[in-house]
Amino acid sequence: MWYALVHPMIDIKQHPWDRRSFLKVGSLGLGGLSLDQALAAAAPGIDVTGKSVIFLFMHGGPSQTETFDPKMDQPDRIRSATGEIRTSIPGITFGSTFPELAKIAHKFTVVRSFQPGTGNHDIKPIVCKQSMNANLGSVYARVAGASDPQTGMPRNATLFPRAVEPKSQAANNKFGKFASTGELGVQYAPFSPSGGSQLKKDMELYISKERLGDRRHLLNRLDQLKREADQGGQIEGVDRFQQQAFSTLMSGMTEAFDIHQEDTRLIERYDTSHLINPKHISKAWNNYNNYVDHVQSLGKLLLLARRLAERGCKFITVTTNFVWDMHADKNNATMIEGMHYCGTPFDRAVSAFIEDIETRGMQDDVLLVCCGEMGRTPKINGKGGRDHWGKLGPLMLYGGGLRMGQVIGESSTDGGEPKSAPVTIDHLNATIMHTLLDPGQVRLRNDLPDAVRNWVTAHPPIKGLV
Repeated sequence: MWYALVHPMIDIKQHPWDRRSFLKVGSLGLGGLSLDQALAAAAPGIDVTGKSVIFLFMHGGPSQTETFDPKMDQPDRIRSATGEIRTSIPGITFGSTFPELAKIAHKFTVVRSFQPGTGNHDIKPIVCKQSMNANLGSVYARVAGASDPQTGMPRNATLFPRAVEPKSQAANNKFGKFASTGELGVQYAPFSPSGGSQLKKDMELYISKERLGDRRHLLNRLDQLKREADQGGQIEGVDRFQQQAFSTLMSGMTEAFDIHQEDTRLIERYDTSHLINPKHISKAWNNYNNYVDHVQSLGKLLLLARRLAERGCKFITVTTNFVWDMHADKNNATMIEGMHYCGTPFDRAVSAFIEDIETRGMQDDVLLVCCGEMGRTPKINGKGGRDHWGKLGPLMLYGGGLRMGQVIGESSTDGGEPKSAPVTIDHLNATIMHTLLDPGQVRLRNDLPDAVRNWVTAHPPIKGLV
């Protein structure tokens, strides 16, 4: 928050004013960043395509069989426990929990040869491990700039349930740090309006008009202090940062985070909270609160993600919580029950998102990626669940100007590994970066760390998508 808003009667004589200390006084909290870190990181994005990526991370590891590859010709305990449903692509079926997605399967692409690599709980599909250990959005922000220099809109964001459900019980950092920037620096961390960043609180997005008037008065006081402090030219250029911060507060950035600005019918189409009454979710599983969060928030999170993408945010991670881990043990539901809790909201939210994007003509401008950190074992265990499996997992992509309406790759007879050439996380990451950036231009950027430049250009995208 502006320090002057909390302490408007700063005694300038007691503070040695140089550029560093002034910018700390004039800080706008972004996970503890000072104003110059948060806003000066807004580089001109000469290498960007103008497109956005929304990565819906299915944390816990969804089953490839019960989602997009049901294997109904296989014996019991291998084939989908939830059965299958025909899709709009002839000869292709999905698990029966996805009736809405099945109707519009021709609008997106499913990869049946996606190989996550390990069966570990982590967030590996959205983290660049090669020497950086940074969130993919942070890598993008390092190339394009952390925020739009005109509007202040962050280019990298992460949305947890608390972004739309303040009472959410979600705790999303157990198996990975979604805000990790590795060697890139904290100024490129994703903006999170859900507890991972102080920006939403500090900016007071729901502040009254009367308080906004006070803020203008207090900002004028800060300007006066700056003028008195700038006699030696030590803090040249601060005016731009001050104005950008105030413009951000007053501009559409605050409006972007309010999904209630949307038509009520559209909100209802996205809303997943009514699909399953929390009273009907079994408390026998320790993951009860996570299931409730997923049901209550998923649709609203995707609506919020669309609003941010529409207003200039370029990489948006969406995750509800650790819910797709269906072992049928004390923590996690069986495949049948778990797909009801997880798959039913997923089907409604993602189909609503696709329909919304198509209606707005944004299908070439936004790429939606849906996958988890792994898949599930090809054989159902004795309790009715599937266990960790890194050799194959589900992957769905929509939009981004890529080739849609197809199934890429083929899995083995039991759905345990790729039968065709594996599609790896490297291929997926390359697809994302090629959607967001011009790799040829990135390769020529001498101002970028070698690790960033090399990684962005190292691997080919998924074959058949471009």
